[in-house]
Amino acid sequence: MKISCTQENLNQGLNNVSHIASKNVSLPILNNVLLKAEKGTIKLTTTNLEIGINCQIRGKVEKEGEITVQAKLLNDYVNSLPNERVDLTAKDNKLNIECGKAHTVIKASSTEEFPLIPKVERKKGYEIKTSEIKKAITQVIFATATDESRPEISGVYLKPEKEEIILAATDSYRLAEKKIKKSEGPEGPAIIIPTRTLQELNRILTEDIESVNFYINENQILFTFDGIELVSRLIEGQYPDYKQIIPSDYKTKIVLSNQEFVKIIKTTSLFCQLGINDINLEIKDKKLIVSASNSQLGENTSSLAAKIEGEDNKIVFNYRYLLDGLSSIDSEEIILELSNNNNPGLIKPKEAKNYTYIIMPIRQ
Repeated sequence: MKISCTQENLNQGLNNVSHIASKNVSLPILNNVLLKAEKGTIKLTTTNLEIGINCQIRGKVEKEGEITVQAKLLNDYVNSLPNERVDLTAKDNKLNIECGKAHTVIKASSTEEFPLIPKVERKKGYEIKTSEIKKAITQVIFATATDESRPEISGVYLKPEKEEIILAATDSYRLAEKKIKKSEGPEGPAIIIPTRTLQELNRILTEDIESVNFYINENQILFTFDGIELVSRLIEGQYPDYKQIIPSDYKTKIVLSNQEFVKIIKTTSLFCQLGINDINLEIKDKKLIVSASNSQLGENTSSLAAKIEGEDNKIVFNYRYLLDGLSSIDSEEIILELSNNNNPGLIKPKEAKNYTYIIMPIRQ
């Protein structure tokens, strides 16, 4: 193999793929990046057996071939090079790198043991604007469960509907649902995408990429954009019927400033009970009163201006869960709907109907 490209292109390509390669003692080849020159194209590939990333970079192929080298070492080295032409030659299980006055030799490994990236059939694809999918991922991914005992809620639910795509995540204590418009694609099956996959997608996607296409097979999903292919396995299992817990009615409706609510919760949270994180909301005489009490630290009570409809009410929330939901809403005003202190509260932006956050109360 003999190829040449700019340091900028090679560095960007390695930044995109090398994050997946990590130290793997039992299967050291997974620490490597596969460099492949074929039919005039240069492709970089890494995988951890759950996620695989192919990234095509611009450059010149003088001789076809392939080689694998340690991804982190190559990424760190290329990152240190000047922004000049880089020549890479693979020979005798070594990768020779020439750039300006620098000459480096990196030990390489045979490509025979490098795992194959699964092929995903490109039928019934979907297209979403990059800005929409990045925002949606950010707004739901924090609500996934970190406990692996229930793998089906450790990922993000995705369901292509007729005109939109629904993303949802829950850890049984709160739930976030986001609906985004899709440009293309039919209705499709509900799937569960591993959290790590969407974290990687969000990391690689940049705002200058207009849109992302994705394809769903029986147990794999493929995202394609800007010369990059990200393939991931899907989580098997049945996602809970979360729509059942979304309240359809309420007894108290509060409209208030998101920023002011976040500010007062942060202040009051200083007096929450350690480990319980309980913060009290009381709606009384058309006022919202926020309070917390700690036997060792003291107590805090504040009231907040709000537009209130319906009955007086009381509820106790975990303030961390409350802040997570409020922070994911970019609307100036939010709506908080409550039934009673045993049923979940619902938070949504005042101006948009495409985001819903449900939070379970702490029962006293």
